[in-house]
Amino acid sequence: MTAGDFLALHVSTDAPIYRVRFYRLGEELEMVRESVWQPGSQHSPPPHPEGPPAGASPAEDWGWPVAEFHIPTDWRTGIYLVQFIEGGPGSEDSAPLLDSTTIEGFEREFFVVRPQRPGEHSRILYKKSTFTRHAYNKSDRRDLERTASLYDNPVYLEGGEGGPRGHKVSLHRPGGVIDLAYWDAPFISWLERSGYPVEYCTDLDLHEDPDLLASYDLLLSVGHDEYWSQAMRMQVEEFIRARGNVAFFSANTCWWRIHPVDGNSAFISDTDHHVGAEYPHLPATDQWWTPAPEGVGLPENSLTGVSFRNGGMWATSDGTWPGDRPRNGYSVQHADHWVYEGTGLRDGSGDGVQDCLGAGTPLIGYECDGAAFTYDAEGVARANGVDGTPDSFLILGIHLLNPTHDDFHRFKPGHWNCVVREPGVTSPRAATMGVYTAGGTVFTAGTTDWPVVCGRETDAGVVRVTRNVLDRLRVRATAAR
Repeated sequence: MTAGDFLALHVSTDAPIYRVRFYRLGEELEMVRESVWQPGSQHSPPPHPEGPPAGASPAEDWGWPVAEFHIPTDWRTGIYLVQFIEGGPGSEDSAPLLDSTTIEGFEREFFVVRPQRPGEHSRILYKKSTFTRHAYNKSDRRDLERTASLYDNPVYLEGGEGGPRGHKVSLHRPGGVIDLAYWDAPFISWLERSGYPVEYCTDLDLHEDPDLLASYDLLLSVGHDEYWSQAMRMQVEEFIRARGNVAFFSANTCWWRIHPVDGNSAFISDTDHHVGAEYPHLPATDQWWTPAPEGVGLPENSLTGVSFRNGGMWATSDGTWPGDRPRNGYSVQHADHWVYEGTGLRDGSGDGVQDCLGAGTPLIGYECDGAAFTYDAEGVARANGVDGTPDSFLILGIHLLNPTHDDFHRFKPGHWNCVVREPGVTSPRAATMGVYTAGGTVFTAGTTDWPVVCGRETDAGVVRVTRNVLDRLRVRATAAR
């Protein structure tokens, strides 16, 4: 949506009245508007077809009544947070304002305002990974765990009559705010206080508008960016061929393909996730890297340079998120590259000390991607391209993903997520930071938590590398560099 449009919020509440506060994520969380009281009414979610406890379907539009709010024409492009406040007897009519420490939680939602004239304020486009958010959204509320998502009590459709088979997820469900608070908020705050104007879009915007990227020179993918449609992928690849630049400050990127359906209000993805105790369909045909016809046959690392199959994730035994992980950082390679300019980091050549980028911080994880590689005679890791990584991909930082022991860090290698096709590893597992050029230039951080470390400025080297990437790639090259 753009400034001047009407925002449709679907609301169910047992309170007789409610109101809405709007905030913009920026250098600070800024409250920009508060609505008048609205009449409330309570509505049940659609039942789950298999009837699990809590009974909510992740696959259906929940059909709650709509309240429309006009977005003023002077609102800046950005990600906006919505806070729902109940009123009436026994309710807290004057809830405290949210701040940067209280973005996460229930009774919250977010939306993106795009500029009316794309590219007018910035040639940098920040893509919010909304499809991934919806895949993981459990539709819980503060007092009830519905656990209804693509991962928890999913709904699987067999397809037919031209429709895709796979797990179906509706975008029209509640669920509160989690990922936005963890990855996006600190990074957006850093961008604004560091003087980088950016414009914003969602995955759906990119999917629906084939001309969206024409107004920009640099696309940002931030945090956890796992679910991509075919149209998204094709448009970003064409953007790169046309000398557009991409910075993947993300990981587990473009791991599953999705098929938007129902007027793009839901999507289907055939994935390796259980339904009950069974895999409904193996091999799952929406894995990007798996050769056709058992998969898409377009390895994600041909776009990003890296893949989750060569990386992995850390988790905790009790399922809490994010899990602990080693804090060794990336071993630096090619310290004379422009990405490292001004960091003072060394790569160990000439029998010197090899520095690590982000050492002492949880930079590597919570999920991370890697390139298949081999070591040359000097011990430098070089991408071998055996699984689709571009020939020009240069490994600038690497971290071998070997857990200390089975009970510590609880590392799960990426091939665990596609075990039916790849029961063993095909390359040493290593989180990989690197860069390649194929028309435009593509930088990949290879880790979901890069925007957290940069945004909170917990490592000067990570901050400087981020600045170098933005400063270098914010203007599309007119000639090969």
